[in-house]
Amino acid sequence: MWNLVALQLLIEEMGHRVVNLGACTSVPLVIETSRAERPHCVVVSTVNGLGCIDGAGLITALRAEPDLATLPVVIGGKLGLRGTSDTDPTSELRQLGYDGVFPVAESAEKALAGFRAFVAATLERAR
Repeated sequence: MWNLVALQLLIEEMGHRVVNLGACTSVPLVIETSRAERPHCVVVSTVNGLGCIDGAGLITALRAEPDLATLPVVIGGKLGLRGTSDTDPTSELRQLGYDGVFPVAESAEKALAGFRAFVAATLERAR
């Protein structure tokens, strides 16, 4: 299952600290918290299908901040509004600046496995 609590538990189980900003977090709060906490990664989770829309604005804002431009940022979950008829947003979101994109439309298990591999590879280097 792909949701905030499940992702938090997974990341903590892998030995990392999580600052969970909750649902519907504003872009300014993400930027402010990223500056204050200096995370190894920002994880964006979407279950309502607005990932392509809201996620695009967030990554554009983060990449525009010089001190946050290289911060690893990933997005996953339900990234579109039409279920399996949605076009795959992975390449568009990567072009905008996401380091990892994990859509659950095809397979939640595949998305979680990819995310777990990203955490293991990327966050382990940051320790």
